[in-house]
Amino acid sequence: MMQVDEQQHFTTTFKVDKSPQEAFEAVTNVRGWWSEDVKGVTDQAGAVFYHHYEDVHRCTIQITELLPGRRVAWRVLDNHFNFIGDQSEWKGTDIVFEITDRDGGAEIRFTHVGLVPQYECYDVCTNAWSGYIDGSLRNLITTGRGQPNPKEGGDIPAHQQSASAARVARVEPADA
Repeated sequence: MMQVDEQQHFTTTFKVDKSPQEAFEAVTNVRGWWSEDVKGVTDQAGAVFYHHYEDVHRCTIQITELLPGRRVAWRVLDNHFNFIGDQSEWKGTDIVFEITDRDGGAEIRFTHVGLVPQYECYDVCTNAWSGYIDGSLRNLITTGRGQPNPKEGGDIPAHQQSASAARVARVEPADA
């Protein structure tokens, strides 16, 4: 099992009154909490899936590990953000969900290994991940309904607003 230095990688943790298996099933239901437009298989080890959100973000992810009720790990194979200059920031990073039994419920620890404070996307990405993980995924686990990005043309979820603001600031820099 990979050890993660939490001070160098983005990590967030929450607890729910559901079983670790229920949490695992929600994590692998990527369309239920991240984006309704995800293409590909999201619940089989070795599978590759594709995420995109309008012209803001697109990425290719491979599922590297699935341990039912315990762990999900992904590797980012390719990535593009329209609001940063260095498009290599997410490439080769790992996204890890560790699920443990806690007091009759489940604790979910999300770590984006390689998403570090030195990256241009860090503030926007950690804000968005917080919305997806602490909000949408948690709600999917506890209520059966998340708040993923809608299919193309739907309303923008609140956690996408910071990416939109960063993109505008990059395209239209403030006068000095």
